[in-house]
Amino acid sequence: MGNIIEINNLSKSFGDIKAVQDLSFRVKEGELFAFLGVNGAGKSTTINIMCAQLSKDSGSIIINGNDLDRSADQIKKDLGVVFQASVLDSALSVYDNLESRGALYGIIGEALKARVRELAKILDFEDLLKRPVGKLSGGQRRRIDIARALLHKPKILVLDEPTTGLDPQTRRLIWSVIMDLRKNEGMTIFLTTHYMEEAADADFVVIIDSGKISAEGTPLELKNQYTGDFITIYGLDEDKVKLLGYEYEPIRDAYRIAVPNTSVATELIIAHPELFVDYEITKGKMDDVFLSVTGKVLEGGAQK
Repeated sequence: MGNIIEINNLSKSFGDIKAVQDLSFRVKEGELFAFLGVNGAGKSTTINIMCAQLSKDSGSIIINGNDLDRSADQIKKDLGVVFQASVLDSALSVYDNLESRGALYGIIGEALKARVRELAKILDFEDLLKRPVGKLSGGQRRRIDIARALLHKPKILVLDEPTTGLDPQTRRLIWSVIMDLRKNEGMTIFLTTHYMEEAADADFVVIIDSGKISAEGTPLELKNQYTGDFITIYGLDEDKVKLLGYEYEPIRDAYRIAVPNTSVATELIIAHPELFVDYEITKGKMDDVFLSVTGKVLEGGAQK
């Protein structure tokens, strides 16, 4: 797979605030790429520059072979963007919002009606087409935001915290649609999220802090580098857990022992087979990675 996004030495300041500092990374075609950082880390600034909504101070951006400085209009056609804040017109109906968006891409008439029908079925809003956007719930509005971004069949879907604050059912629907788009259309997904279980499913992760890359790699690489393993051991009293000599915490019906890596876990089990009758070994979670890398906690959903 080739690179569909190439960011080289990107910088952007707002007065004395350096929002993005010499940022460079690659996104491969068809992958789920997670771009993580606390609020103010530089994620939305980077996305706004990629979408030609904001000028950069220096650096280069190449998307699907086109240089942003020379081919911004073509890049806009290749991108479908779901921003944190909805960009829909609350006074217009769902259909009218999609119709006005389609017109920008020359999608009109029967072609528009067919595409809207297709998206309404996929994203389950067939009964909402005549309703004013201002009357929709947050989850319903988010589905329309995604439909708007997909209307012109982009090569890359940019999702800036798409599921924050949504109910679990809507989150599941959105992720089902996203995975189908990857599988059936080879679409590249560029994701920022506060939900670490979403980042754990990514092909590649970049963590930024204060506008700079703090860590990057696959979720497994990051877990191996920045967290240890955990042995959860059942049916043992605390005195025997203490004898193992590692940090531990009591959890429901068990104790969770922190070890540096899988090799140490294996050695411990071989050395004390009489204690390890009922146990499981797990990797550290993406939350642990993020905390280790940045010293900060991402506000969001459950761990994975």
